[in-house]
Amino acid sequence: MKTGLEGKTAIITGAGQGIGLGIAEALADEGALVGLADVKFENAQKQAEILNAKGKKALALQVDVSSSKSMAEAVCG
Repeated sequence: MKTGLEGKTAIITGAGQGIGLGIAEALADEGALVGLADVKFENAQKQAEILNAKGKKALALQVDVSSSKSMAEAVCG
C-alpha cells in the first residue's frame, strides 16, 4: 500500500531526541525518507539505526542549526 509521503524526503532538525525524533518517526511511518539532523551526531545515528531496523528509511546528519555553512552542507551536500 502506498502512503502519502512515500518517495518524499524530509530533514528534521533536533531529531536525535524529543519532539524532533517524534516528528521524524511519524514521517518515516508515512513512508518518507527522513534525515535526522542533530548537533549530537551519535544521537541521530542511533535513532536512524533504530528506524532502519524497523524497515523505515533514515539517515543521520550532523548539523548545527546556528551555522549557515552547516545547514547548507546538510541540504546541498
